[in-house]
Amino acid sequence: MSETSIDLAGLFGADVFSTSAGPYRGVDDQFTLNVIRVLLSRWDELVDVLTAIATRPAAVDELRRSISCLAGASWELGRHQPRRIRELAVFLPSNNILYSYVLFGLIPARYSDAVVIRPSARVADTARAVHRILSTDPLLAGDFPIEFAELSQRQFVRRCAAADAVVFTGQASNAETVAAQLTANPLFLAFGSGPNPVVAGPKADLARVVSDVLRVRTYNSGQDCLCPDVIFAHESVADDLVSGFEQSIRRLNVGARTEHDVDVAPLVYADAVAEIGSFLHHHRAHVRAGGAVSEETGLVQPTLLDLPWDENFHPPEFFGPVFCVVRYRDLAGLRRWAAKPAEARRGMYLSQYGAEDLTGDVFGTSVVLHEQITLDMENGNEPLGGYGFDASHVRRGATVLARPLLLSAELGRDSLIGLAGVS
Repeated sequence: MSETSIDLAGLFGADVFSTSAGPYRGVDDQFTLNVIRVLLSRWDELVDVLTAIATRPAAVDELRRSISCLAGASWELGRHQPRRIRELAVFLPSNNILYSYVLFGLIPARYSDAVVIRPSARVADTARAVHRILSTDPLLAGDFPIEFAELSQRQFVRRCAAADAVVFTGQASNAETVAAQLTANPLFLAFGSGPNPVVAGPKADLARVVSDVLRVRTYNSGQDCLCPDVIFAHESVADDLVSGFEQSIRRLNVGARTEHDVDVAPLVYADAVAEIGSFLHHHRAHVRAGGAVSEETGLVQPTLLDLPWDENFHPPEFFGPVFCVVRYRDLAGLRRWAAKPAEARRGMYLSQYGAEDLTGDVFGTSVVLHEQITLDMENGNEPLGGYGFDASHVRRGATVLARPLLLSAELGRDSLIGLAGVS
């Protein structure tokens, strides 16, 4: 199958395009169906636009995920039955532009009278191009539901006064700043990030751990909030795991973002490059592969670190191809690490492989994925995030809850915080 061909019935079920399968089966909304058609017909143009800030493999995956999300929209809305709102205001993130546009714009437009989106200043050109392609296509033009607002953050915050709901994606500190400036009392959803640790236990399938972590840590060269910033390796398997990573990392394809088979390309943001460079310099004695950073070109060579156990180690969000292995002895140590205030605040996901004593659905404040990596779990029609405040939280007035979020669910019949004050 080529990157431009999609077996929609195979991906989303045989009734994807059925309009007679009931109100919430398949794609029963004509506008949503037309958006899918536009994404398919303008595929190459969209890939060219997205590769300004993403690798080609990531851009192709983003298109596929966007189509999947649209195809599941009726199921999502049928499940949660969100209350109709007058206006939704959205702060777009600086990555996954198209996917976020679909997730926070086009799908909510089905239950919002108006949707206004502000792009991140860092990627305004790319966001503008995506909006232009979609809003001017003959299949969608005329009554396009998204207003694209190129305003300063301060101006847009004032605009949010008219909104019933606000979606913010970015650092939690920035989310708090924005929320504090809102003069009205909208439902406020904040999507952030977390370290998403991987735990390789004594009985882990190490080849699978290496394969899964490599695939996700190099997704868009590591520039994604679902990338794991730390891999905890049990001391009984750590040597073999580090060796497996070292061999695989050396085989990664480093090139330009536009190459079809590129694994790692120059990073988009200079501050991410500088922060990685500083971290690697500080931990240079523990670098096992890679380690080269060029602030001039933005290229961070895929880098492997092998660190001893330290329950006070809090990995940064690398936003680049850094594989940080930390050796651990027992589950008690991991529990103490997860209970540290810094980690409790940013718990998002934790993937465990072969750690038979790590049971349950939540570890600290992180949602546990058993024998699964984050990117394979992600589904735009399901809640995203963990129970750490920095990872995801929803607020209305003085009520603040940290939990996985989905806008339609927060506005749904079972969400008291979402329905409070909504006319």
